[in-house]
Amino acid sequence: MSLEPRSVLRALYDAAVARALPGRMLAGYLPAPPAQGRTLVLGAGKAGASMLEALEAAWPADAPLSGLVVTRYGHRRPGWAPQRVELVEAAHPVPDAAGARAAARMLDLAKGLSAQDLVIVLISGGGSALLGLPAPGIALADKQAVNRALLASGAAIAEMNCVRKHLSAIKGGRLAAACAPARVVTLLISDVPGDDPAVIASGPTVADPTSCADALEILRRHAIELPPAARRGLESGAFETVKPGDARLAKARAQVIATPQQSLEAAAAAARALGLDAHILSDAIEGESHGVGGVHAALARQVARRGQPFARPCAILSGGETTVTVRNRAGRGGRAGEFLLGCALGLQGEPGVWALAADTDGIDGVQDNAGAIVTPDTLARAAAQGASAARALEANSAYDFFAALGDLVVTGPTLTNVNDFRVLLVL
Repeated sequence: MSLEPRSVLRALYDAAVARALPGRMLAGYLPAPPAQGRTLVLGAGKAGASMLEALEAAWPADAPLSGLVVTRYGHRRPGWAPQRVELVEAAHPVPDAAGARAAARMLDLAKGLSAQDLVIVLISGGGSALLGLPAPGIALADKQAVNRALLASGAAIAEMNCVRKHLSAIKGGRLAAACAPARVVTLLISDVPGDDPAVIASGPTVADPTSCADALEILRRHAIELPPAARRGLESGAFETVKPGDARLAKARAQVIATPQQSLEAAAAAARALGLDAHILSDAIEGESHGVGGVHAALARQVARRGQPFARPCAILSGGETTVTVRNRAGRGGRAGEFLLGCALGLQGEPGVWALAADTDGIDGVQDNAGAIVTPDTLARAAAQGASAARALEANSAYDFFAALGDLVVTGPTLTNVNDFRVLLVL
């Protein structure tokens, strides 16, 4: 079999991303325009612009449409601008004033809706930061500080979003409650393990089963300090979210339209088309990134050396959302890079094994790369430059390590987001 490993790795990543592009499937999930009343579009996420582009293309020209969607800076197709709904940009992963203003405007737009009106809400990963309106009494700077601490703590995404929604004026079902009595249809692209709509972007239109007490316990467990106003709001229960059974959400429904599993299946199909067996481990792997990389490496070595549990040649695929505990705040890198450092150290140059890890939104952490590639000679090439994967891991500097080797995967914003994508080729 004559396969160029780098090309194969990139083709499988591209297949995964393509499956989650809104232009391919969003139109099939749109509700019909209301017979009476108006249609308001609200939304937030890294896929916000591409979801809005697909909606505007599919919506009848004679049906009223207005609203506001917020996406990350630079996350729109070059040359495209919406015609009927306003699109604004804000910061991710740490919220900024632009995101806070957008969230406040959405709550204002929701005022005065009637039972005849329809609200379509477009939600994708990144919406938690992009809807950065703090709960009453909390300064934006304080919310930013808590968010930075969560990102550096190693907390799982469900934990982070539990805290975020309780410190928010719009998440945790509050946006849907503000839209009542209108009908609310939320379309979601999942970037979280388990695809729970209440966790995706901290569930602005979905009832929240977690509590202020849960948020406090998460903050205590990860030793994150709270500003006094935030602590008072959580301890008193004043920041409680909208709960299941709330009458204001009686006409709200949520539909996940793209998932990590679907993208993994698309990549597996692409691998089989190339003559490779393909095996999906899970779409919901969590844990410390470099440790997950080490486990994947051990599995790949078992395949390469013993043909267990899979025969070679094959592609081993996984998704989910790992975490990074930041030890060096000056380090540059993200989840995919740290996974690959752990993977390279675990493989120890195993012949015939290549790996790619990348975020499906095209951004690993806050750098300009989606991820990177590990080859059988990664450690040897690094050593020839005086570099060490172990030192890079200790310094949280995966970006610099792989950049020096020319092994970064740079795609630019993909305009979707179904979380981490990982593939190991055993040839």
